[in-house]
Amino acid sequence: MSTDTTDRPQTGERPTAAAEPARAAYRLFHVRVARTRSLGPSTLRITFTSPELAAFGAGGFDQRVKLLLPVLPLERYRLPDEDWYGWWKGLPEDVRPVMRTYTVRAARPAAREVDVDVVLHGVADGHAGPASTWAATATAGDAALLVAPGTPGTGRMWGVEWAPPAQARTFLLAGDETAVPAVLSVLSQLPAGARATALLEIPEDGDVQDVETAADVSVQWLPRNGCQHGALLSERVPQVVAQLVRQVGPGSGPGGAGLAAVDLEDVDVDHGILWEVPEAAVPTGPSALYAWLAGEAGVVKDLRRHLVREVGVPGGSVAFMGYWRRGRAEDG
Repeated sequence: MSTDTTDRPQTGERPTAAAEPARAAYRLFHVRVARTRSLGPSTLRITFTSPELAAFGAGGFDQRVKLLLPVLPLERYRLPDEDWYGWWKGLPEDVRPVMRTYTVRAARPAAREVDVDVVLHGVADGHAGPASTWAATATAGDAALLVAPGTPGTGRMWGVEWAPPAQARTFLLAGDETAVPAVLSVLSQLPAGARATALLEIPEDGDVQDVETAADVSVQWLPRNGCQHGALLSERVPQVVAQLVRQVGPGSGPGGAGLAAVDLEDVDVDHGILWEVPEAAVPTGPSALYAWLAGEAGVVKDLRRHLVREVGVPGGSVAFMGYWRRGRAEDG
C-alpha cells in the first residue's frame, strides 16, 4: 500500500508541548500463517499467529503494519533486537525480505492473532508480484515477519491515519480495493450517531463484502468489471461530495485551514509520496464534513484537488494517502 515510513502518534488526544505522547516502539514479530480465507475473487484474508502477538500494540481504525516475506528460511536470518529498518536495508538485495505495507483488519492480542486482508494483484492473469504470489499460495505454518508497535503508547498510534476533528460527525471515505480493509475497519469502529458515506471501487462484483457498524453508514460499491482503474471513483466522488456539502456546508471556505504547507501541484506522484493527515482541528460545526481518501496516488491527488479547490472543503478536513502508484513497487 504505502511506502511511508514516517512515525506518527496514536488515535486519541492530540499531543501538546506540555504533554508529549509516550512513543510506541516498532519491533519485529516472528509470525506464522494460522489460516487463510477468500473474501472474493481479488482479496484473501490471512490470519497470522504467534505467542509474540500477545504484545502487539493494537491501534485500531486504519492501522498499518509492514509484512516482511523472507527469501531464505527465516532461521537463516540473524534478526535484530533493535533498528529493524537498518537491518533490513543493510541486507544484500538477493536475500532481503520482500516488504509490503498492509492494514490490520483485526487484532486479537489475547488470542495471539492478527488478520491482514491482501489484494491479489495480477494473480488471475499471471502478472502477480512477489507479495501477491506468496499470499495466493500461503498455507498454515508459513513463516513471515510483521513490523508493528510492541505497545500502544499514548496519543495517536503510529500507522493510524484516521484522525478526524473531535466535532466531526459526517464522514466521507473513498478508495480503491487497497483501501477497503482500512475503510471497513474504520466503519466498524465509528460510534452510533456518526454519519458516513463510503465509496469503494473494487475489481468486480464478487469483491463486495459485508459491513458491520453501529454508525449511520451508506456504502456504495463500485465494481470496475473491466473499466479503467479510478474512473468510477473519479466520477462518483464529486457527485456524492456535492450532495454532502449541500447538507452540511463546505466548512470554512475554499482552501480552508491545515494544509498550507502542502501544494499538491508540486507533488510528483511518480517519485514522491502523496500522504497528508491534518493534525489540527478545523473550526467547523458538529456536522462538519471530514474526508478520508486512499488508494492509487494519481487518483487520490485528483480527488483531493477537487474537494479543496473546486468544492471548498477545508484542506484541514481532508486526509489523503497514496497507498500505491501504478507501475511502482514498494521499496521501503
